[in-house]
Amino acid sequence: MGVFVFLPLVLPLTAWPISRLATHHLHPRTATRLLSGLAAVMAVCSTLCLGLLVVVGTAQLPGNPLPDGWSDPEVRQSVPHDEIAGKLAIPLLLAVVAGCGRTLWHHWRIRRRAHAALAGLRDTAVAVLPDTAPYAYALPGGRRDRIVVSTALLGCLEPRERRALFAHERAHLAARHHRHLLVVELAARANPFLLPLRTAVSYVTERWADEEAARRVGSRRTVARAIGRAALVSRAAPAPTLAALAAPGPLPRRVAALLAPAPAAHLWPPLFTTVGLALWSATAGTALSAMFSANSAVTLLLLLHAATPL
Repeated sequence: MGVFVFLPLVLPLTAWPISRLATHHLHPRTATRLLSGLAAVMAVCSTLCLGLLVVVGTAQLPGNPLPDGWSDPEVRQSVPHDEIAGKLAIPLLLAVVAGCGRTLWHHWRIRRRAHAALAGLRDTAVAVLPDTAPYAYALPGGRRDRIVVSTALLGCLEPRERRALFAHERAHLAARHHRHLLVVELAARANPFLLPLRTAVSYVTERWADEEAARRVGSRRTVARAIGRAALVSRAAPAPTLAALAAPGPLPRRVAALLAPAPAAHLWPPLFTTVGLALWSATAGTALSAMFSANSAVTLLLLLHAATPL
């Protein structure tokens, strides 16, 4: 296998072009699903590769409880500089486990705090909190999904803008955007090369909710005005509010997109166009990268399985 065994660790770099093209030229719904799925596959391959490198690089150490066959020279020859690679993979794998664990803990703690803040309020779909800090966010889980909004933000919006705000947050809940965001956050913790995908998914989920809100309200300009006004008043809001659940994304780009015509509803642009050719090429390259990553990890896994004594 040689150096190809390290492919799962570096091939996420090939996903950068597709993330940029997808955010600019695909419908936000399609881009969200494509990029979050891609990030999940590459993160799993990368983490599996680290685990296998640890196994191969440390199987020959004295006192290791692993099967003796895993320290066979044929197995060790599949990894260049197996001892060095195995020892380097140990802290990297520990960092991945710690980072993902910390992310899950932070996600659970924020949601717990958010639900605790609603204790004693009526169990309605919209919870209005008397707060001088302007914020709004979609809160999944608990007995029911809820929209949380402060009186300060409601007081800054006109009736049609409030409708746009609620439609935006309902779209987040209906499409389960928090799951996509959690997946890409974990993927970025597993491999820092996937950070651009996390940024891209954070943006396209908001764009998806913006488009759904515009469709429900019937006015793209109203949604753009609501987003812009909420952004202006939210600058004075303290950072550690429960609005940490939200991922607003680049607001100027969102407003500009809403002032432009609605994106095409088709899943993919035609092949024989400049955008279509670029997207198809980038996607094909990224798909091949994911396949090579999976193949390298699985081949090493099968090699270890073959060396396992019965």
